[in-house]
Amino acid sequence: MSNHIYTNFHGILLYRKPYKEHDLLIKFLTAEAGKKMFFVRGAMKPRFKMTADILPFTYGEYSGNLSPNGLSYIISALDISHYNNISQNIDLNAYATYIMGLIDAAFPDSTPIFRWFNQLFYGLRLIDHGIDPAIITNIFEIQLLPVFGVAPQLKHCVICGRSDLPMDFSEIYGGLLCENHFSMDPRRMHFDKRTIYYLRKFSVINLKQIRSIKVHHQVKQNLRMLLDDIYKNEVGLNLKSKHFLDQMNRFHI
Repeated sequence: MSNHIYTNFHGILLYRKPYKEHDLLIKFLTAEAGKKMFFVRGAMKPRFKMTADILPFTYGEYSGNLSPNGLSYIISALDISHYNNISQNIDLNAYATYIMGLIDAAFPDSTPIFRWFNQLFYGLRLIDHGIDPAIITNIFEIQLLPVFGVAPQLKHCVICGRSDLPMDFSEIYGGLLCENHFSMDPRRMHFDKRTIYYLRKFSVINLKQIRSIKVHHQVKQNLRMLLDDIYKNEVGLNLKSKHFLDQMNRFHI
């Protein structure tokens, strides 16, 4: 390792898994180089000096080697913080884990995605500060759809381009229909105007700008139903973290 060039990087810990008896593999989303897998030797041993710096839901600045191929290495932690409320609350933990799983699935490793590093940083901070985690999750799900190759038209009617009339969502047409074209899809979602408003708003909102947000329970149910359908039928994503989140929410009902 003496030939490696060390650099400082900013990372949000996505997940960690044991490797052999005493070591860990840790995946970070880094601001500088996208997702990277790091090998941490001796991380499972008692008195390991960086134990607190590589716990789940940790973020901050590290020093190490960002390898273009293969495993990277962490040498030291420089300025570390934790999303403490997320780490201590199983519900918040489940939402945050699912969001990080979505980002992990959406992008290849070693591809810089600075915008999404920022989105993840602010999204997790909002959840940690008490903003509704279901809504923050919806925002990530909606905004990640184009990354997965699914880009529903949420700006205007997919048929005529109008945006000044009442709208509804059509899965068949892949976006919004204005009321002049509702008859083209009798199986459209039949959403109320509040649901359509938030669907459109969440597709463009900057998480950094959110201070508070309250959404009616029925709107949340509508968005959950729609996004589940899209991710199942069009994205085809099947994450364990989503199954756990669904089970948890059914238990709470």
